[in-house]
Amino acid sequence: MSRIVTVAATQMACSWDLEANIEIAEQQVREAAAKGAQIILLQELFETPYFCQKPNPDYLQLATPVEDNVAIRHFQKVARELQVVLPISFFERAGRARFNSIAIIDADGRNLGVYRKSHIPDGPGYHEKYYFNPGDTGFKVWNTRYARIGVGICWDQWFPECARSMALQGAEILFYPTAIGSEPHDKSISSRDHWQRVQQGHAGANVMPLVASNRIGNEEQDGYDITFYGSSFIANQFGEKVQELNETEEGVLVHSFDLDELEHIRSAWGTFRDRRADLYGSIKTLDGSLES
Repeated sequence: MSRIVTVAATQMACSWDLEANIEIAEQQVREAAAKGAQIILLQELFETPYFCQKPNPDYLQLATPVEDNVAIRHFQKVARELQVVLPISFFERAGRARFNSIAIIDADGRNLGVYRKSHIPDGPGYHEKYYFNPGDTGFKVWNTRYARIGVGICWDQWFPECARSMALQGAEILFYPTAIGSEPHDKSISSRDHWQRVQQGHAGANVMPLVASNRIGNEEQDGYDITFYGSSFIANQFGEKVQELNETEEGVLVHSFDLDELEHIRSAWGTFRDRRADLYGSIKTLDGSLES
């Protein structure tokens, strides 16, 4: 048996011309689809520049309910036309809460639901706790037309618990839309290689492919600026990078995987067979103590 699925990562710069951002994103989706991609990942919060460098109450007004989001509505039509799966990152408003969210658009244009980012960072240049409530959906996986996928968002990618939870729920491929770059308080810091290696570890530990899409370009906000380092990539089930973009180029990456073959490899490897869930109580506490 074989079940081939072709995935794509994309990479672009963003401006305050929202229509232009959506147009560029659509161009990349169409390019990826023309190359055979069936599940195509756009980067985190691609409708605008990354507005979280500093707290600014004006940017809180960018949030929209799911049903009113322009990018979701736009890419539902694109997904239906091209018969592709599109996870669409957006700034969600739900009642008085605001979330860093992603809607999973299936190949028929249906919104399968929303995942809300669980881990919210806070530090110089990345003040997300000001803008976003902690996600309340829990980690989720989605039965799309082509594969069962797990999707985390940016800071989620540093936590092995997120990847493992999605793998345990039956994910066959992991996806991480991202916005990460330089550190405004210390330009000598580069997390690029660390960022890639951590996610390669998720792929290898869970014996499944992983797709990461990051933005590029320099963005300034109120005296701060971040140069986003791109480096979007696709890793195989052993954590090996099989496709990669550099730190400055816009573009599309495409790669195919045989999901039936990967399931055979994953089950034979034994890392899920030999798990000891009864010993992992400390992972559910903040201080590492065992649950009572």
